[in-house]
Amino acid sequence: MTPLIFAAALAAVGASDLEAAFENTIQSTYPSGRSAKLWLARDGSFTARGAKGAASSGVWSIKAGELCLKQRKPFPAPVTYCSPIPADAKIGSEWAARSLKGEPLKNRIVAGR
Repeated sequence: MTPLIFAAALAAVGASDLEAAFENTIQSTYPSGRSAKLWLARDGSFTARGAKGAASSGVWSIKAGELCLKQRKPFPAPVTYCSPIPADAKIGSEWAARSLKGEPLKNRIVAGR
């Protein structure tokens, strides 16, 4: 992501809206109790650990007020996954979302990486 596009993405959502996510972990809990972890970087990249323990990485962007992820490793994913993130998200914030497969998720920002 070029610096100009990245800056525009941050301006659209507001840099402070994602600040807690940059320094911490977004944890997604599935109905089964398993959880996945997502770490965002300010440069527009992300790393993740899936509910079954698999590592992945790629790029993130903001589209229509949602956080969108495009996986690049371990393989380039053919789709972009977008999900809401609260504008006032901070450590301890929780919100409902859906997985790529449509399963209900409970997302939460937890302290640390």
